[in-house]
Amino acid sequence: MVKNLPSAVLFACTENSIRSPMAEGILKHFQGHRIYIDSVGVRKKGKVDGFAIAVMEEIGIDITQHKSKSFSDLEDTSYDLVISLSPEAQHSAVELTRFMSCDVLFWNTFDPSITHGSREVRLESYRQVRDILVNRIQEMFPPEGDVNL
Repeated sequence: MVKNLPSAVLFACTENSIRSPMAEGILKHFQGHRIYIDSVGVRKKGKVDGFAIAVMEEIGIDITQHKSKSFSDLEDTSYDLVISLSPEAQHSAVELTRFMSCDVLFWNTFDPSITHGSREVRLESYRQVRDILVNRIQEMFPPEGDVNL
C-alpha cells in the first residue's frame, strides 16, 4: 500500500496492448481524478487486444480508445512510479529511470495471449490477469469512497 499517492504512474509491458492498458484503465477507474496514469510497451502493437477489451468491458472499464505506444514515444518522463508487468519491460523501465528519482516495481504478470484453446478458455486467462491486476492495484492504491467495479 502506498501511504502517499504518487502524482504520476506509468505501467509498462511488452507491447502495450494487453497488460499495461488493462492496468492503466483499472488505476484510472479508481484514482484517475487524483493521479496521472499512462502506459507503454517495449514495442507498440498498434491496437489493444480484443480479448483485453472484452474482459475490461465486463467490469465496466472501456479501453477501446487506448493508443499503443513505446518508451521512445513518451513525451514526458516525470513519473514518480513505474510498474513493469513483464521482464522485458522491467529492463526498459530501469533504463528509463537510471537518471531519475523514481521508484520502479516489477509485477511479473502472465501474458494471456499465449493461452491456447477455445474462446472461453482464452477469455478466462485474460480474466485471471485482469483480476490479479485489480487486486494488486486496489491493495497498493486503495480507492476512496464508493469506487467499485
